[in-house]
Amino acid sequence: MASGITKPIYVLSGPNLNLLGQRQPGVYGAKSLADVEGECRSFAAQNGFEIICHQSNHEGDLVSWIHEAGNEGSAVAMNAGAYTHTSVALYDAIKGVDIPVVEVHISNIHAREAFRHHSMIASACLGQVCGFGTNSYTLALRALADHLDSTT
Repeated sequence: MASGITKPIYVLSGPNLNLLGQRQPGVYGAKSLADVEGECRSFAAQNGFEIICHQSNHEGDLVSWIHEAGNEGSAVAMNAGAYTHTSVALYDAIKGVDIPVVEVHISNIHAREAFRHHSMIASACLGQVCGFGTNSYTLALRALADHLDSTT
């Protein structure tokens, strides 16, 4: 896997994900964001590619990192947090880059509050991984690596 990936995959996390392990552990689990990023780095290293991790509570930072990934990266795994349900700016940023993006969610957004059922970014993404806890991140990386390998 991932033998053809020469540019890093970006792992982007949006608002409140810096509180992983503290905020609603019954929904989001006990692992910190640093733990999740460590698991992603291990997965990437085991599969022969590099990742770049960023987290921000600010929508514009996420937009800028998507643009950066479009120039410097091969793909994006992104947990946009609450911006998933509200951000046309993230949708436009994803549509504006020529790399695959996978939407990531720790919880199953379709089994939660009604306002979480709609994703503003889903139709711009290659796919969506949700409901597998923090493993959703590495599942997204696996999907992206497999996709990139199949298209190179």
